[in-house]
Amino acid sequence: MAPAAQRLEAEGLIRRFGGRAVVDDVSLAIGAGEVLCLLGPSGCGKTTTLRMLAGVESPDSGRIRVDGREVFSPQRSVPPEGRSVGLMFQDFALFPHLSVAENVAFGLTGARADRRARVVELLDRVDLSRHIDAYPHELSGGEQQRVALARALAPKPLVMLMDEPFSGLDNRLRDGIRDETLTLLKEEGTAVVMVTHEPEEAMRMADTIALMRNGRIVQQGAPYNLYNSPVDKAAAAFFSDINVIRGRVDGGLTRTAFGEFLAPGHSDGNFVDIVIRPQHLKLDFHRDGQAPLPTSQNGVPALGHVRRARFLGRDSLIEFEMAFDGSTLQAVVPSVFLPKPGLPLWLMMRRDRCHVFPAVSAKA
Repeated sequence: MAPAAQRLEAEGLIRRFGGRAVVDDVSLAIGAGEVLCLLGPSGCGKTTTLRMLAGVESPDSGRIRVDGREVFSPQRSVPPEGRSVGLMFQDFALFPHLSVAENVAFGLTGARADRRARVVELLDRVDLSRHIDAYPHELSGGEQQRVALARALAPKPLVMLMDEPFSGLDNRLRDGIRDETLTLLKEEGTAVVMVTHEPEEAMRMADTIALMRNGRIVQQGAPYNLYNSPVDKAAAAFFSDINVIRGRVDGGLTRTAFGEFLAPGHSDGNFVDIVIRPQHLKLDFHRDGQAPLPTSQNGVPALGHVRRARFLGRDSLIEFEMAFDGSTLQAVVPSVFLPKPGLPLWLMMRRDRCHVFPAVSAKA
């Protein structure tokens, strides 16, 4: 039996403006019920990619298929309304003169009773049945977002395209609305492509993240893999703050105050950057100058002095001045620990959470 077609496939999408490729050879595939997040900074090409998938922007080259049917190629371009694609935007784009029921029904075809049944079903699923006759201005931001979701899902699109749909919501509401939205999309079996610039949102929502930079996908995979196995230093830094320790390669190793690190694939004489996130630094108290014993997991301890400590709620962020070179490192620890400036502490690096990347300086 042949494998089922992906709900959405894009191959080699390119879009140029003024001779510059703002989207450069982007390919992706999403199955039914899967969520793919296009993640990256402003100007990286993610919204242009979404617009090409929707059919409101024409690629200069490439192919797009929905449920195995070609909707864009050099010879063919199906308009947005013919692609079985739903759209959700930042501002919800509800019609202010239509009721909630009329907004959700907009674009539905078929018998009136069938349209009404679909509206009632969706409003019940987004917990808005009691507002069926209300108007958008009478609803909260979170309720308007759920109306927009119900309207986009009403025609049963095969693919949902979402452009930062939660950015207009209050932080207090956002997590709950995101979770409710994700549950409904999964239940409908809709393939989803969502644009966001927030790594936390992408990791919360996505089955697959496509990290974009300068018009290209630089890394694509499950959130766990992108976070724990970043392709380069910039990818690591996009997901969280990082500490960077520079070392010089000698005999396939780079030597630092935290011990030796393997540097496979890096030539002797080159500099590398050892990257570790603040939450993967371990702390131990200074005991009369006696350092803790090195371990295979945490490596060699290095001495630092607290410069400042900030309470962040569930965590504390502690900044250190390192004794070996005066550099600054940051550690994130449980908030019950808030040391005073000047306190000497030993820092150890989780060896299994370190990443070695080429430094900007190529040679000594």
